[in-house]
Amino acid sequence: MEELCHWIDGKEVKGTSGRYADVYNPATGEIQARLPLATPAELDAAIASAERAQVIWAATNPQRRARVMMKFGQLINDNMDMLAEVVSREHGKTLPDARGDVQRGLEVIEVCMGTPAMLKGEYTDSAGPGIDLYSMRQPLGVVAGITPFNFPAMIPLWKMGPALAAGNAMILKPSERTPSTAIELAKLAKAAGVPDGVLQVVNGDKEVVDAILDNPVIQAVGFVGSTPIAQYIYGRAATNGKRAQCFGGAKNHMLIMPDADLDKAADALIGAGYGAAGERCMAISVAVPVGQKTADALIERLVPRIEKLKVGPYTAGDDVDFGPVITRAAHDRINSLIASGVEQGANLVVDGRNLKIQGYENGFFCGPSLFDNVTRDMDIYKEEIFGPVLSTVRADTYEDALNLVIDNNYGNGTSIFTADGDTARDFASRVNVGMVGINFPIPVPLSYYTFGGWKKSAFGDLNQYGPDAFRFYTKTKTVTARWFSGIKEGASLNFKAMD
Repeated sequence: MEELCHWIDGKEVKGTSGRYADVYNPATGEIQARLPLATPAELDAAIASAERAQVIWAATNPQRRARVMMKFGQLINDNMDMLAEVVSREHGKTLPDARGDVQRGLEVIEVCMGTPAMLKGEYTDSAGPGIDLYSMRQPLGVVAGITPFNFPAMIPLWKMGPALAAGNAMILKPSERTPSTAIELAKLAKAAGVPDGVLQVVNGDKEVVDAILDNPVIQAVGFVGSTPIAQYIYGRAATNGKRAQCFGGAKNHMLIMPDADLDKAADALIGAGYGAAGERCMAISVAVPVGQKTADALIERLVPRIEKLKVGPYTAGDDVDFGPVITRAAHDRINSLIASGVEQGANLVVDGRNLKIQGYENGFFCGPSLFDNVTRDMDIYKEEIFGPVLSTVRADTYEDALNLVIDNNYGNGTSIFTADGDTARDFASRVNVGMVGINFPIPVPLSYYTFGGWKKSAFGDLNQYGPDAFRFYTKTKTVTARWFSGIKEGASLNFKAMD
């Protein structure tokens, strides 16, 4: 059985703790590798090395760091198929979906090619008599990224790209369920010119996470995962004086107005609800048709589309729409929530439980499920299922539908399908959600904007990628400079304006 490694000082390093996690093939249910779990001492050694390397990297001018990002992006593009294969092998998502995972990460690296512009400060000439005022952005030092299983390439790239481009060193702790992609990315970063030690990949579980949060050298932590863990990491990081951006769970709604193109809305719900087996924080898990006629017509369109979906291993190629979920525990939890929905009175229109695929009977496959007549008090509505389950909550009016979204604890993404511009504009203005789609089902912003939710979907002031990422990974220093040429002025104890 393959034994995986950490990535320390520009090379693969075997673990020494004697503790391991099993890495599964979700399609077969078999263990395909063992992952070493680092000790706090191993982490401390990696951090010390990163601290030394960061000083030299930070002194490299932004233009040269941008060139490294350019080379890194080219290598990612050249190795797209290899990276997608690694993602699919450990996560189970289809190869086209895995390529999308890599591509959306690559787009952030492309923005990092403009690092010099992102790091520009401000300058005011003659702010007062002989006084110039200017600001500069400087790297924080050593930072950390703790990333989830569902996007093994995209989210590590979202973290490492801006952090490294800004002149920091990064300790990356990928999910122990899908760790190999991070190592492959680290190899490409080295080949692109990232100095040894500037990017370290340390595998581990809660023991390593806590050590990251408590280590005084690490200045900032970025996290993506569930809301309880996001809140825990944010609180512990803040207590230790670190910056933190922590993104949690979601319950994303899509409103379907009576004037919407229902065929387009149904197609959008299929892709947004069932793609990647629903294991996306931006998945649409709640459809909200407005009016009984709209709801009936939508369900009528959804059912045949859902029944045509093909579930199977990624190795089946184009014959598969989505693959397994990540673990047996996730599979069982999804089925348990479906059972609770039935018990609590929802109408299970399509039942995806008990799916068996010939030759893959032990895989973690969940078929697509569709609920109708779901109410906000049901567990399937209140909890993030993170599986291929779409719940339909019928709303009588637009205001009822809007308030359903506003009242929800989560605020990651939402969408509305309508032909009316006034309704769309009102929805975008009033809804308290971080990312909004109009006739667009998964409103993940392009990489030169920024990604982030509201309410219990996010903890921290700054979002991922785009300009916010460079603000997060740098600190601002403001300099007030005075030159005394031609100025005669005695001492003063007064606090006064410069002018």
